[in-house]
Amino acid sequence: MDPAGVGVPSIIPWGRAMATQRDMKLYSIEGNTQKLDGGAMFGNAPKAMWSKWLPADDQNRIPLACRCLLATDLDGRNVLFETGIGAFFEPKLRERYGVVEERHVLLDSLKAAGMGHEDIDVVVLSHLHFDHAGGLLEPWEDGAPLRLLFPNATYLVGAVHWGRATHPHPRDRASFIPGVAELLERSGRLEKVEGGHSRTLGKAVRFHYSQGHTPGLMLSEVVGPHGKGGVVYCADLIPGTQWVHLPVTMGYDRAPEMLVDEKRGFLDDMLARGVRLFFTHDHAVAMASPWCDERGRYGVVDEQAHFAGTSL
Repeated sequence: MDPAGVGVPSIIPWGRAMATQRDMKLYSIEGNTQKLDGGAMFGNAPKAMWSKWLPADDQNRIPLACRCLLATDLDGRNVLFETGIGAFFEPKLRERYGVVEERHVLLDSLKAAGMGHEDIDVVVLSHLHFDHAGGLLEPWEDGAPLRLLFPNATYLVGAVHWGRATHPHPRDRASFIPGVAELLERSGRLEKVEGGHSRTLGKAVRFHYSQGHTPGLMLSEVVGPHGKGGVVYCADLIPGTQWVHLPVTMGYDRAPEMLVDEKRGFLDDMLARGVRLFFTHDHAVAMASPWCDERGRYGVVDEQAHFAGTSL
């Protein structure tokens, strides 16, 4: 464990497990988009600052992606990191939470990448807040119960966060979808991940952990050769390029000062190993490389809005 509190396992030697990733391809997969209050998304940053980065609409809302990362032939498996918000909300709640599209955009995006949800072997979830786990569910139908998609997938959730999701604090209880944890448990295909690696994915993916947004937030790194040059799914530790700047946190974070310290340790590790950052909520940038100037200010370079079939 590093001093910042983000679990950083030791670098994994590149051997047979890494050799199996030579044919792996990465795709940025768009899900349903949202419009949420800019003040909530930028925490204590003043509107005079954040509105220059993302202008708000007449309801003070900013555009947000709910983007997923697809890895095909990752150690022989199709792995989807996150599922976005999906289309499970009834119309009134869809409007309340600013979900733009009625259809399940993730399913369309997977089809464009040449596969259906039935072709996914593993779904990795950083946490179970509805904007990351809602895409697990079939689109809303009046009177129909919640139903899981991805019938052939093993679902990976961090063990610490599982405790939070099944026993939420009043502050974030509304962020969880009632019944989803029970559906995952009953599927018989749930792995609760502890430590830097999972039984399902082995050394092909290493996990880092953060506590500042929600307990046990699990950050997935698709490992590159010799532990360098991979891609890490930043989830809600760093939801977009604007949040790479250390002081910028969200109003939704449970412990902003802890999160800032976690970001510093996390970014220093990724910089040292040349790992690229993948963003779930950035409306314009899917992936970028981190940098740090002589003053210790962090930012990004080499931004990519979208990619399909990219190798490490």
